[in-house]
Parts: sequence; C-alpha cells; structure tokens
Amino acid sequence: MKKYHVYGIGAALVDQEFEVEDSFFQHESIQKGIMTLVDGESQSTLEKRLLDRFGLKTRAGGGSAANSIYAISQFGGNAFFSCKVADDEAGNFYLEQLGHHNIHTNLDNHNRGAGVTGKCLVMVSPDTERTMLSFLGISETLSKNEIDVEALKNSEYLYLEGYQVTSDTGRAASVYAREIAEEHGVKTSITLSDPAMVQFFRGGLQEMIGDGVDLLFANDVEAKEWSGKETVEEAIEDLKSIAKQIVVTCGSKGAQLFDGENHISIAPHKVKAVDSNGAGDMFAGAFLYAVSAGHNFETAGNLASLAAATTVSSFGPRLPFDAHQKIKAQIIK
Repeated sequence: MKKYHVYGIGAALVDQEFEVEDSFFQHESIQKGIMTLVDGESQSTLEKRLLDRFGLKTRAGGGSAANSIYAISQFGGNAFFSCKVADDEAGNFYLEQLGHHNIHTNLDNHNRGAGVTGKCLVMVSPDTERTMLSFLGISETLSKNEIDVEALKNSEYLYLEGYQVTSDTGRAASVYAREIAEEHGVKTSITLSDPAMVQFFRGGLQEMIGDGVDLLFANDVEAKEWSGKETVEEAIEDLKSIAKQIVVTCGSKGAQLFDGENHISIAPHKVKAVDSNGAGDMFAGAFLYAVSAGHNFETAGNLASLAAATTVSSFGPRLPFDAHQKIKAQIIK
C-alpha cells in the first residue's frame, strides 16, 4: 500500500466571501458564475467596495485542489499537496487553514518565497451561485520545483487542478507531474475546474491531459462546453476519448459517472442551498478519498453527493472534521 491516497497540485489562495446582489455584477462589469483572474491592484479596489457595501461573510483557506485535498484528509485519507505561499500574514493563515490532519506539503520545511500570497474574492449571489475574482500572487509561479517526486511516486492518485492552465509554470509543473505519475503507475486525475478554463484555455488543458487521464472531473456546463454536445450523456461519450473514467456533477440533479464499463446515476440530496462555493471541490475530494480507499464508483458517488450537498448548505468551501465523519458514517458502513 502506498503512503498517500492522493497527491494534489494547485493554487494556494485565501478565500474572502461576500453575499452580494445581482446588480453588483452589472455595476462592476463582472461576468457572473465564473472565475476571472485580475491583478492585485484591481482586486484590492474591488475588495474595498465589497467590504464597504456588504461586509465580509467568511475568510478561509481556499484553492480548488486544496479544498479537495483538505476533504480527503478529513475523511481519513493521507494526502500530499504541492503549492506556493509567501512569507506573509496570508501565507501563515493559509497554512493554518490547510490543517495538519493527514496532509503533508512541500512547505513542511518552511520553504516559502518572497512575494504576496494569492487571494480570491468569492461573491455569492441570492441564487447561491459563486463568482470569483482571483489574484494568484506567488501561486502564479508554482513550478516543477514544488513537486516532491518521491511523494508523488508513493501515491495512489495524482490530482491536477485545471486552473493551473493559466500559469505557464503551473501548467508545465502539471505536465511534469503527470508524466512522472504515468511512468510509475500512479493513477492520474484532473478537474476541468471552470467553464472559462475550457472556453479560453482548451489547448493548455489538452497539454495537461496528454494522451488521456485515468479519471476526469467536470460539471455539466464544463463537460458540454468541452464536447460541444447538448446533453450530459452525449458529453460523457465524447469525454471517453480523453479519460478512462468520468465524473460529471449536475448540481441539484446529482451526478453521472462512468467507471470504465458502466454508467451510474447518483441521486442528489435535497438541502437548502446558501453557497455553492466549494461544492465541486468537495465532490472531487470525497470521491477521490473513497476510490483511493478501495470503494467502488457508486459508493464514492454517494459519499461525494452527500458531502457536496452538506457543503452548499453552509457558507464557506470547507466543513469541520466532525461533519466529514458524520457524512462518512452514513454512506460507508
């Protein structure tokens, strides 16, 4: 048995969440429902307006792959996370938020750089949809230097974050990690991350995917955007050309899975949603925990569905340890 269930690579961002009105997006010329990269000055200007008008709802460690890795650790899996934070207050806060429960990182020896830790402004609208403006800061320079080759070789799965496609060094690091994983029998997985990544960075995502990955995560919008198909079922057929196994989340409609042989429908859990931020990250984290621990796709999908539903019923992208254990006890007997 390998030391780590999952080895992840991704941006280390501090999330600041705000509850906003839809009119705010129009006033600020912000495209709703996607992640947009901005420079530090533009983000600071918008942050001040958000604080003045709405006030801060929550502050937490974030980053898509990081949220998934955190979930894996809280369910009981061992994980390694490669990231980059600066030696600043936000970096200290981020590492504290990442937690120490079954997570190792390339920063364990205080290997932190000069610069500014990345930040993400998460705006949650009345329909619970999240819109994000991210300044990557030092995360933009994540590179092959942050990859721990021995830890990667000693992992069941490699998990790549599609957002890394926006950084030349981050994309190169992801390709490098995938090639190492393939060479040493580590299963590869990737999330498409966001419709904007598919729309504007498709070539870079294809570079990260290479000849194909073992497991691909996408939501229904991303899957249809990638394939050009009108239904999730048609999109999954198209995605089989780049992935052996596929997970497509469909929000309140549950999820559609392909385990390499069978198509599996996962039922949703009805909850009062207040914040969709982190739902996809939680789904991927719970799913990866379950399959890396030896459970089948249906069990993994059921665990992930309940975990994602629980996440959207409260603010913030992460749940406390006790909540993970309660979810796990309901699905994995």
